[in-house]
Amino acid sequence: MIEAKVIEPPPRVPVKEKMTWEEFLEWCDEDTWAEWVDGEVQMVSPVNERHSDIGDFLTTVLRLYVRKKKLGRVDSAPFLMRLPNVPRGREPDILFVRQEHLHRLRETYLDGPADLVIEIISSESVGRDRGEKFVEYEAAGVLEYWLIDPARRRAEFYVLNEGMYQIADPDTQGIYRSQVVDGFWLRVAWLWQDPLPMEEDVLREIRASA
Repeated sequence: MIEAKVIEPPPRVPVKEKMTWEEFLEWCDEDTWAEWVDGEVQMVSPVNERHSDIGDFLTTVLRLYVRKKKLGRVDSAPFLMRLPNVPRGREPDILFVRQEHLHRLRETYLDGPADLVIEIISSESVGRDRGEKFVEYEAAGVLEYWLIDPARRRAEFYVLNEGMYQIADPDTQGIYRSQVVDGFWLRVAWLWQDPLPMEEDVLREIRASA
């Protein structure tokens, strides 16, 4: 029996070197992981399994919590965030938009800063997440920025204070309480468990202490 060959589609490439924001939106479909920086397209590398698992875990817990409390909306990559003060269209791993800022949402992107952005660091993204994006999100007015580093088992939480990010540490029990998502808290050790805890158990614990 002859096995059929599986032909992988070629990777999508930009149709031209420089694009306007509108051209980029037309080119970038829902399956394309890319960012728009100074009119140029920057492709984003696929994530590894651990990165994906932590992203799915945080997205699920936050989304269910936010929906239940009617606090706003949670989206995950690939979903673009257009920054207001620089020509950038970034794809955060996770973003949260408060109810009062939902007018910023468009069909395929957020037109303005999210209230909370979470980036999960990979070997490919470490410089971008800690450098370019840190400065851009701070200048754009992203109120809270989480940096999750699975390789180092380190989580950093930054809160905007008078236009600059200040680090906000978890308490003595290892719990970080969000200053943007009302009533939401995270036990940092959850992120390093293998397997990750069940989302319903986590939500039950969060709601029990609310």
